[in-house]
Amino acid sequence: MEKKSVLYVVSDSLGETAHRVARAAVSQFDNHMEYKRISYVSSVETLDEVVEEARINRSLVIHTLVLPELRDYLNHRCIEAGVGVVDVLGPMMDGLSAIAQSQPRLQPGRIYQLDEEYYREVEAVEFAVKYDDGKDPRGLLKADIVLVGISRTSKTPLSMYLAHRGYRVANVPLVPEVKPPEEIFLVLPERVYGLIIRPDELQCIRQERLKSLGLASNANYASYERIREELQYGEGIMRKIGCRVIDVTKRAVEETASKIIEYYKRRERST
Repeated sequence: MEKKSVLYVVSDSLGETAHRVARAAVSQFDNHMEYKRISYVSSVETLDEVVEEARINRSLVIHTLVLPELRDYLNHRCIEAGVGVVDVLGPMMDGLSAIAQSQPRLQPGRIYQLDEEYYREVEAVEFAVKYDDGKDPRGLLKADIVLVGISRTSKTPLSMYLAHRGYRVANVPLVPEVKPPEEIFLVLPERVYGLIIRPDELQCIRQERLKSLGLASNANYASYERIREELQYGEGIMRKIGCRVIDVTKRAVEETASKIIEYYKRRERST
C-alpha cells in the first residue's frame, strides 16, 4: 500500500486557516496526503518535536503562527533540519505592516473573536438549517437568498456555504407531484436563484446516492426519463418565478456560491 505523505499543520490558535490553505493546495495534486494538526502551540519544545517528526517523515510544515518569537523559531529550525516550511501569515502581516505603517496586534485566534460578523454568521447558519428543504415556507419572505431546484442540485450545501458567508438562505425542492409553496411566488424574483444541471450528470449523482443508501441504482429516482421530467417541471417553475437560473453542472459549491454572491451584490448596489 502506498504510504501517504504527512503535512504538519501548526498554529498558536485552532489552525483552521492553515488547514484550509493546505487542503486547497493539495487539491491540485493527485498525491494522497494526511494532515497532522498541532494547535494552540505555546512553546518552542512543541515546535522542536514537530520539526523532528517532520524531518524523520521527510514532510512539510505549514503554519499560521502569529507570535513572532514562535514563528521565527519554527522557520529557522525547519531550515536547519532541512524540512520544508510554509509560513502562511508572516509575509502577509509584514506586507500589511508596511502599507498600514503600524504593527499587528499579535493576538492568536483574533479571527474567531465574537464580533458582530461572527454573530451574523451564526444567525445565518441557524436560519439556513431552519428553512432548509422547504421545511417552513414562511422563511422564504425573510431570506436574503432563496434557492430552488430539483433533488441533488446542491441546494443544501449551497445554503450552508452561503450561510457561513453571512447570508440568510432558504431553499425549496421542486417535485412534479408536490405543489410549490405560494410564498415562492411572493418573493422578489431577484432574490431567487434556480439551479439546473445536465441530465446525465444528475443521473450519475443520483445513482451514487442510491448506492450509498444500499438501494438499487436503477430505481425510478435515477432514471433518465424521470430526471428529464423533473428538470422540465423545475425550469417551468423557474420561468413562472422569473428568477435567474444557474447551471451547476461540474461546478463546485464554492464556484456556484461565488456567482450567486456576485449577482446578489450587483443587485444591492443597483437598488
